[in-house]
Amino acid sequence: MTKRGDVVLVDFPFTSGSQSKIRPALVVQNDLSNRRLGKTIVALVTGNLRAVAEPTNLLIDPSLPEHASSGLHGKSLVTCTNLYTIDQVSVIRTIGRLDSAVLARIGSCLRAALAI
Repeated sequence: MTKRGDVVLVDFPFTSGSQSKIRPALVVQNDLSNRRLGKTIVALVTGNLRAVAEPTNLLIDPSLPEHASSGLHGKSLVTCTNLYTIDQVSVIRTIGRLDSAVLARIGSCLRAALAI
């Protein structure tokens, strides 16, 4: 079972549906729903840092102590405008985890992305 804050690898299909690519994602769905449902909501993680200043994105730098447990190899953005509902069985594996302080900042990014 996935948990909120897990950084996972997921096989994301391309828009065309003909191919896919394994990419990191952050589980943003609450733990109660993760336990009850076979699906979870994730935010895409990308190495493209162009939108780092957007309030909907959070920079994760694994060289910083508060991000070291992310399992990511380099600076990455959690993009809260790219949310996906996936089957939990499609999670290939968990590579890391973000702590509660970082998740609070993700909450701000989600609120900005969803205008809530």
